[in-house]
Amino acid sequence: MSHSAERVEWASGEIVDSLVMPGVRFAVAKMSLARRAEISRRMRGLISELEFQAAGTGLADRLAATELEARIDREYIEWGLLAVLGLVIDTQAATLELLVEKGPEELCREIAGCVRKQCHLTGEERKN
Repeated sequence: MSHSAERVEWASGEIVDSLVMPGVRFAVAKMSLARRAEISRRMRGLISELEFQAAGTGLADRLAATELEARIDREYIEWGLLAVLGLVIDTQAATLELLVEKGPEELCREIAGCVRKQCHLTGEERKN
């Protein structure tokens, strides 16, 4: 029996070109067992609270749900964003903190969506 000298390379993150801000790129973490446990722990309470607020019919319920959606997006960004490349905010290179505090909302939502995709399997991936 012969053993191959080949090895498998794994990068724990990937770089994505922004669709909403051409020229900006961002690096997001790929899923690992430990990272899945961490994001599940972070999201458990927020998701339950969002479902409760979203079921309400009053203005206060809708506002609370909107606030929770923003908090959930921020959690995903803080958990999965590794770097922002090609973006300057108020003369400073964008950092995670600067991005969520002063950066463009549409980019934050794009990044949060990309991180969400890393956290959830697609229908095809679940079959395999």
